[in-house]
Amino acid sequence: MPVRHPLTRDRIVDAAFTVLDREGYDGLSMRQVAAELDVAVSALYAHVSGKDELLELMYHRLFEGVELPAPDPARWQEQVKDYMRAGRARLREHRDMARISMSQVPFTAELLPHVEQLLAIIRSAGLPDRVAALAGDLLSVFMEGFTLEESIWQERYRDMDEESWNAMRSEIQEYFASLPPDRFPNLVAVAGLMADESNDYRFELGMEIIIRGLASYVGEK
Repeated sequence: MPVRHPLTRDRIVDAAFTVLDREGYDGLSMRQVAAELDVAVSALYAHVSGKDELLELMYHRLFEGVELPAPDPARWQEQVKDYMRAGRARLREHRDMARISMSQVPFTAELLPHVEQLLAIIRSAGLPDRVAALAGDLLSVFMEGFTLEESIWQERYRDMDEESWNAMRSEIQEYFASLPPDRFPNLVAVAGLMADESNDYRFELGMEIIIRGLASYVGEK
């Protein structure tokens, strides 16, 4: 007779991630999670109030084991970059996790210490509070939005091999290069750069642009 493990929140969240990776966000439901655990749907409600709470628990799991360093004013830019790189890596561990993350807010009792520490790093740079108050949200929107777009395109072209992708990239570049230069001089000028760089490069450059912008406020009141 197979051993039946007691149902817990952790097991429910584990099953939810299994369903998410297999079915995607639109296929994630309490019924699917119950089927994954081989239990009745009603059994889940003894531990989770519904799908909204389940998504929140999945979001909380994203931050498990994450410890931000003590603020170092001399290294605040690198600390912020490390935070964003690690966040993107965690979002990419599960299909559509960026979509879940964008629908949640980190203001629960469990996550407020994390928000506090990130804000401490940002404020240690000497940014005015009016900028620091929005910086964390700005960084999260870029990180989550970039990863969401990345996942959408990866899903769309999941079966495309490298040769096919290179051919499509060349077509994109040739298309922009063929535009009338008198009407589209700027698009023609950067045609060779369209779809030319890796997602890692784009993410790193995007971070650099945002952080340089934040740094321009250092010392302002």
